[in-house]
Amino acid sequence: MTRYPVMETFLTIQGEGAFAGSAAFFIRLGGCDVGCSWCDVKESWEVGAHPMRDLDDLVREASSHPVRMVVITGGEPMMHDLGPLTEAFRKAGFRTHVETSGAHPLSGEWHWICFSPKKFKDPLSEYYDRAHELKVVVYNHHDLKWANTHADRVSSRCQLFLQPEWTKRAVMTPAMVAHVKEDPRWRISLQTHKYLDIP
Repeated sequence: MTRYPVMETFLTIQGEGAFAGSAAFFIRLGGCDVGCSWCDVKESWEVGAHPMRDLDDLVREASSHPVRMVVITGGEPMMHDLGPLTEAFRKAGFRTHVETSGAHPLSGEWHWICFSPKKFKDPLSEYYDRAHELKVVVYNHHDLKWANTHADRVSSRCQLFLQPEWTKRAVMTPAMVAHVKEDPRWRISLQTHKYLDIP
């Protein structure tokens, strides 16, 4: 039986990116070797700190809710083989979404890939063609220029989002607004779940 290290599961509203405002069942997997200094879930980094859960149990838990969109996040979920996971959730009638830095090889069959590269570990080139959404977290002004280097490499169907790092939102949001006015390929993503005070 397939098992994964699971930090937490929760039914919520997707707060970020292209599906913001949509109900979703989140599965946060343990394990991350990217090491973002501003990460707000550093407790997810250690794989062994989280209980292993059977895939069948995860599908049953998600299926107990009316929502049929599952979002796999982390940590860095691509540290794990997600092929069995996406197969099981697709068979159960779910849309499969993933949020990844792209630092590990892509596994699984996804309806939606949110590719969020980080400066702390280079992404693999395969993500530029496969991503449906490019989401760059903006911590400082240089991140806006860095974001464009990734935008220039993704496919034309990929949606582009700039998102202020939560603690820097007051400083960086005006700069992001100006950037989007100059380069309308981009849209702004806000962590609306934090404004709503939900998971």
